[in-house]
Amino acid sequence: MKFLLTNDDGIEAPGLKALERLVAGFGHGGGPEDRLVIAPSSPASGISHATTTDGPLRVNRLGARRHSVDGTPADCVRVALHRHAGEFDWVLAGVNNGGNLGIDVYHSGTVAAVREAAIHGLPGIAISHYHNHPLGDADWERAIRWAGPVIEDLIARPWLPGQFWNVNLPAPDLAPDAPEVVHCSLDPSPLVLSFREEQDLLHYDGRYSLRPRRDGMDVDVCFGGRIVVTRMGVHDQAP
Repeated sequence: MKFLLTNDDGIEAPGLKALERLVAGFGHGGGPEDRLVIAPSSPASGISHATTTDGPLRVNRLGARRHSVDGTPADCVRVALHRHAGEFDWVLAGVNNGGNLGIDVYHSGTVAAVREAAIHGLPGIAISHYHNHPLGDADWERAIRWAGPVIEDLIARPWLPGQFWNVNLPAPDLAPDAPEVVHCSLDPSPLVLSFREEQDLLHYDGRYSLRPRRDGMDVDVCFGGRIVVTRMGVHDQAP
């Protein structure tokens, strides 16, 4: 089993390093020769599915199986497919520093990376770690422990063309040592539109932890301290 690893927090992000450690622990692949890392040179969070088609992309070789791209997460997957077609079986994106829940999937560069993979016929999993920022912090070692069995389970399931998965890990301060894994749908509730004005500039100041939620959907499940898994598809993104 061979993996392409990417993210939207950038090549030096601790979440990507956590994902590399996680994959290295898989028993059916994950060795240095089994994983290719291609991620943005700098953070590209919230950039959605933007791609670069009207200018050049610089690819920086950082090692034999490790590269950065001066572009978006979707660019990274496109470059990987162009240069390394056939060299991997799954695309994993993350571990994102913060949740990608509900309508966040339309904003998220992490989710866009695996959506791009699915468009080209490869299965993918986006993994994000919700935390009560700025009240809490990500716990990358716990994220590895929680996400590993979930990813291995999804890889073992039958896969349909165009399908990908969105996984969100709960905040460490809200979850037990072994959180329940729940498969459910996306919450379509919009984020609160709240801005503060300073010198004619608007700054978004909505509180993520106070966002609307519907019972039993992904936001509610994750905020309740459980791991949430949502199956998605490139042909039908509606929650």
